[in-house]
Amino acid sequence: MSASFVTPLTVRFQHCDPAGIVFFPRYYEMLNLAVERFFEERLGASFAALHLRHRLGVPTVRIETEFRAVSRLEDRLTFALSVERVGRSSLRLGIACRCGEELRLRTTHTLVAVDLDTTRAVAWPEAVGTRLRRLVAEEA
Repeated sequence: MSASFVTPLTVRFQHCDPAGIVFFPRYYEMLNLAVERFFEERLGASFAALHLRHRLGVPTVRIETEFRAVSRLEDRLTFALSVERVGRSSLRLGIACRCGEELRLRTTHTLVAVDLDTTRAVAWPEAVGTRLRRLVAEEA
């Protein structure tokens, strides 16, 4: 399956424990940044616009991660996101993180569109939903 979106990230001091290895919760911060970039660059919907203008949040409701190898300070990682499934208000992404050819982690990440005022799931905005469904079709 080809990736819908690929973004690089360099491991920084803030991501590491005293041994210079990425502390696993920091991977989730990097994953969130990759998802945020995906929304902005591939879907044309920045988190700022979604949250502040449209009052729409996209919280994670499920995440399952397999950590395959450690990453170290200044490693150049590549996060490749694939749209696996789009529902009325949900989105499942497959994300692979690599350093060169070595797989460092693989995760399945499910998000849900939520009205920030009611905290209830809502349908994706039309433009976002259309782009997401197009990406699923391209990857099928």
